[in-house]
Amino acid sequence: MLPSPYKEFKTELSAFIPKARIHTDPLRLLAYGTDASVYRLTPKLVVDVLDEAEVMELLGLAHRLQVPVTFRAAGTSLSGQAVTDSVLVRIGKGWRNWRVGEKAEKITLQPGIIGSGANKILAEFGKKIGPDPASIDSCFIGGIFANNASGMCCGTADNSYKTVLSTRMILADGALLDTADAKSRAAFARSHGHILAGLAALREKTLADQALAERIRRKFKIKNTTGYSLNALVDFEDPFEILQHVMVGSEGTLGFIAEVTYRTVEEAPFKASALLLLPTVKDACDLASAVARLPVASAELMDRASLRSVEGTPGLPEGLETLDDQVCSLLVETRAPNQEGLNANIAAINEAFKDVHFVRPYAFTDKPEEYGKLWRIRKGILASVGGMRPVGTSIVIEDVAFTLDRLGEAATDLQALFARHGYSVAPLFGHARDGNLHFVFWQDFGAPAEVARYKAFMDDFSKLITEKYDGSLKAEHGTGRNVAPFVELEWGSTAYAIMKEIKNLLDPQGILNPGVLLNEDPQGHVKNLKPLTPADPLADKCMECGFCESVCPSRELTLTPRQRIAAYREICRLRAAEPKSPALKQLEKAYEYMGKATCATDSLCRPRCPAGVDTGVFIKSLRHKDAGACANKLANGIADHFAGTCRAMSFMLNSADGLHRLLGTTVMQNGARLLRCLSCKKIPLWNKDMPKGGRKLHLPAVPSPNPKKVVYFPSCIARNMGPGAEHADRRSEPEAVVSVLLKGGYDVILPKDMEKLCCGMAFASKGLTDAARKKEKELEAALKAASNNGEYPVLCETSPCLLHMKETLDPAIRFYEPVEFIMDNLMDALPLQKLPKTVALHATCSMRKMGLEGKLEALARKCAENVVVPEGIDCCGWAGDRGFTHPELNESALKSLRMQVSACEAGYSSSRTCQIGLSLHSGIPYYSIVFLVDEASK
Repeated sequence: MLPSPYKEFKTELSAFIPKARIHTDPLRLLAYGTDASVYRLTPKLVVDVLDEAEVMELLGLAHRLQVPVTFRAAGTSLSGQAVTDSVLVRIGKGWRNWRVGEKAEKITLQPGIIGSGANKILAEFGKKIGPDPASIDSCFIGGIFANNASGMCCGTADNSYKTVLSTRMILADGALLDTADAKSRAAFARSHGHILAGLAALREKTLADQALAERIRRKFKIKNTTGYSLNALVDFEDPFEILQHVMVGSEGTLGFIAEVTYRTVEEAPFKASALLLLPTVKDACDLASAVARLPVASAELMDRASLRSVEGTPGLPEGLETLDDQVCSLLVETRAPNQEGLNANIAAINEAFKDVHFVRPYAFTDKPEEYGKLWRIRKGILASVGGMRPVGTSIVIEDVAFTLDRLGEAATDLQALFARHGYSVAPLFGHARDGNLHFVFWQDFGAPAEVARYKAFMDDFSKLITEKYDGSLKAEHGTGRNVAPFVELEWGSTAYAIMKEIKNLLDPQGILNPGVLLNEDPQGHVKNLKPLTPADPLADKCMECGFCESVCPSRELTLTPRQRIAAYREICRLRAAEPKSPALKQLEKAYEYMGKATCATDSLCRPRCPAGVDTGVFIKSLRHKDAGACANKLANGIADHFAGTCRAMSFMLNSADGLHRLLGTTVMQNGARLLRCLSCKKIPLWNKDMPKGGRKLHLPAVPSPNPKKVVYFPSCIARNMGPGAEHADRRSEPEAVVSVLLKGGYDVILPKDMEKLCCGMAFASKGLTDAARKKEKELEAALKAASNNGEYPVLCETSPCLLHMKETLDPAIRFYEPVEFIMDNLMDALPLQKLPKTVALHATCSMRKMGLEGKLEALARKCAENVVVPEGIDCCGWAGDRGFTHPELNESALKSLRMQVSACEAGYSSSRTCQIGLSLHSGIPYYSIVFLVDEASK
């Protein structure tokens, strides 16, 4: 039962927001309320908003009822900015519109666009947005702006504060202001003139205090996100500009940003990097001062603890483990618009470094594959430390900034501080060119003594940074909750009082994100700490950072990988503490559908996870635990009689196809929906793009002396699913594969007893491991025999099956996916002509995990004049048979597909089942990529 006034708030909210977007069930409240910080607050309500009108009305209602509201973008913020025990408002499925200005000199973005997505939009113009946080592939523009996030290259010159041109903002009372629209400004001046007058008065007050004004200018010469952007009061005279810039970094405590227009910056196409090794951290920091005056785009410091955490990583120079304990590194990058400029930059840097003592000689590399490895190592420090942490501990990540002339001394003091408080593994790294250092360590927040240790550290840390160095307690991660009690310590009482006046002016009722950025409670940073209950070895390393969420196909349907793990942790905590509680039963029941059933188990989350957690494997393990003796017995029966099962499946598909032709699509669809409803969704849902049954593959006679031989194993799906009604080419996939292979001059060998063979993935994905292993072993023996013990390559046209074979069968067998085999072995023998077609591509999740999406696109561009690769669709959500049993997952994952491929004649992929869903939700037929190759090679 909701307490007052939340009950009234929900009732009135339901008048303009559908109940499906107002969440009050315990599982969603817990999961949706989780962010990347070390704090846990469970909201009373979670609301998904789709447009400005909804936000305006919601804030007006919250203002009237005095209900606190916190806005959430991607939830990757590290300092507790996006958690609340009140109302959490999430950016829903909308908020992704954008406009590129003339000559791409500016870009207008809504807050739901991922940061790297904005850069993809600008890539063709050689531009990008200024902010470049490490989480740019996951965080939203709304969070980037609200936290004034920066990164490795943008420094203080190209962050949101410096590059914002205009904004559309909604204030605490629901009022809308568009700073680029004269009429909006005029209307705001009439209705909210007191805010403009108040900001103007604060500017005059600040400028009148010369010492304060100078202090503000000085402190913002380095990175600083502690408290509000007081520099707006000294940098701008126009109250609208003051307001707009105070909003930057305000962490949702002053209003909601519905749209932002940024000045874009140049993206230099030529880059080179070098790893410099210096005797001590002070030497590296001192060199950073010189680097700042050179043509260096970024200089990343990694101390000895950082290097030790990534020792053995491919790409690092050999012998790092033998370095002295005091050695520190700088990873520097230089950029230029052309090769001549790059060479000149390198020469200038080398000249400047000629008298510097390095532990080892260095060399710049301009090869992307080489410098890419170096930068992955820098980005992998968090992953390495996260992977080393004991189960049940949290990762604490802080960042600070100093003037460059004191950076070395401060870094040395920080290392001593870690040792004094017992943090033996605390890598120090960061953006040395900007005087910005990060450190990371693990912390147990479940033991009172450990919390006391953390509090003592934070007290000493805050005094060290503010009293000795007058540095920034928060350089780019935002004040949040963990530094909010220390804002006055850093800024002093006069500046802090002005910050409170800004808050009172814009949010007089204090309803926007209370407890964040300004907090009068001196213990606020050690309250509401998040427990990381040990749950499962496959999931315990999860740091709940949210980097996985942007590629999850169920992210807008049920839960994301982070949320699945957070919810399961709570279930495990309750099982231990309150095994008979109604709350536990409620969570367990909801988790069956939201956590287990709607997970695609595609494992695309793993490459995004800093700790390497594979939530797909984790969910499969839960399904395995759930599978009872009856399910395993049935699975083993199917495995033992697989050929008959496949014949039955083919017969049912042909029967359904015949019924479809007899009754028509409308009657068939309505009947299928009725049957599914009557069966309580137990009967799989038929759709109009369901294929016919397959037919037996016959090979033409080929001369046996041919040395070019390939073993072709058609997957059981490809063998037993023929073309759909939408397909003009009525051949089966195996027939198209054989056609391409024969054109390429290969003899094709089929394994013996092929009809009874299966790779086992269909069983493994359901947790039926015994049956899966049985089929894996059978297939392995058959392929070894057919390939002459690995002499001949083995090809399978279905990329998910091929990947499963690579992961589970004897590595002596050389497995090939069709795209890889064609590009590596057939290009000389298979001349391709570009067809006058516009085609769409979908790289399956398995192709992405094998790193073949680039080859897929390259092959398609050899075969068609125009190729479209839809954005934001990493996995189609069909997930083996989930498209039949849980079609809503496929629908949710592909909701943006139709619009993106509307100009295409056909689409191509590498999984027959995925192609069913792609055809259904795109409006165009999807084929295997081999059909396009076959057509282009005629």
